[in-house]
Amino acid sequence: MDPVRRIEGRAIPFGDKNVDTDVIIPAHWLKTVTRDGLGRGAFETVRQDPDNVFDQPEFSGAPILIAGDNFGCGSSREHAAWALLDLGITAVIAPSFSDIFSGNAFKNGILTVALPQEQIDRLTEVAATDPITIDLESQTVTTPFQDRFTFETDPFRRRCLLEGLDEIGLTLQQDEAITNYEIRQQGMTPWLARGTEKAA
Repeated sequence: MDPVRRIEGRAIPFGDKNVDTDVIIPAHWLKTVTRDGLGRGAFETVRQDPDNVFDQPEFSGAPILIAGDNFGCGSSREHAAWALLDLGITAVIAPSFSDIFSGNAFKNGILTVALPQEQIDRLTEVAATDPITIDLESQTVTTPFQDRFTFETDPFRRRCLLEGLDEIGLTLQQDEAITNYEIRQQGMTPWLARGTEKAA
């Protein structure tokens, strides 16, 4: 997982409330065996409107999505996070998130930023014409117009995102302790080690 420290660029001013995971990525896209290409199905029903914000040229490749309250509600599907990443989105700003979506986003390196609605409204206004910057180290969202909004992040999630640590990365940080444990176990239960050697 790539470290997430500073995300800067245009933000898609979506803003809809109660957007569920079936809107983020419809169920018929879940048959794929790869994450690649899910961006084509992201917000498929919304994008049927030719004037939808996602397909406007100025927001092509935008790394930030501004959404409404309760973003990511509905069924638990990691494909929703995969679809956002494939669309180029690495941060979502909203007043609140579904717990399951927030967890899936975190595990896939997407930063979720919760801000009060009045600050969301201001960022939506700025996003129409100018970029937005999210700094995870200082936990701030800023604009070119001196707006500065602070947000809270779970300390463990913040560390993992800053260091680019997924579950595998966290496990590998304990490599020495795991190796020492295996050596001790082989000494205490040599018959298990012998069985492993025969199987190999």
